[in-house]
Amino acid sequence: MLAEDGFDALAKIADHQPKVIFCDIMMPRLDGYQTCSLIKKNARFKATPVIMLSSKDGLFDRARGRMVGSDQYLTKPFTKDSLLQTVAMFAAPAASQI
Repeated sequence: MLAEDGFDALAKIADHQPKVIFCDIMMPRLDGYQTCSLIKKNARFKATPVIMLSSKDGLFDRARGRMVGSDQYLTKPFTKDSLLQTVAMFAAPAASQI
């Protein structure tokens, strides 16, 4: 499922309750850092893994992602394998709890 911006993402997360959330840093209106922070402050979604996606690979960018609660940080361009490994890493624990 895709969202147009951070506000749209928050609405879709509330409606669909995904098991893993991918959050691009560069989004209009509400950037990925702000969106991730709001997700993690919500008790209902605090445990939901948030993977930040960005073309920024600096130490500050990664640290800022961790500060707002992201669980992983993938730098663009990323490979299909790294994306699938990340999904498996976070989706597997959720699947085993069912």
